[in-house]
Amino acid sequence: MTAEANDDVKTNEDVRAMSFEQALDALEKIVDDLERGDVPLDQSIRIYERGEALKAHCDRLLKAAEDKVEKIRLSRDGKPVGTEPLDGE
Repeated sequence: MTAEANDDVKTNEDVRAMSFEQALDALEKIVDDLERGDVPLDQSIRIYERGEALKAHCDRLLKAAEDKVEKIRLSRDGKPVGTEPLDGE
C-alpha cells in the first residue's frame, strides 16, 4: 500500500467514531464539493471514497436505530402489556 493510500485509510478510520449527524454533515459537504465541480480529479476520487465510507457508516447507524425501535402492545382495555419490534405486525 502506498503512503498516500495508507493516509486515506487512516483518514477514513475516524468515520467510525462519528455520530450520525456528524457523518451526515460531512457527507453533505462532500456532495456539495463534488457538485461544484472545481475539485481536482485526484482529490475528487479521495473525497468520493470518503463519502462512500460516510454513507456506509450512516446506513449502519440507521439500521442499529431501527433495530432498537419498538412499539408498545396494548391489552384490550388499552393498558400496556409489552413491546414488539416496530415492523412485527
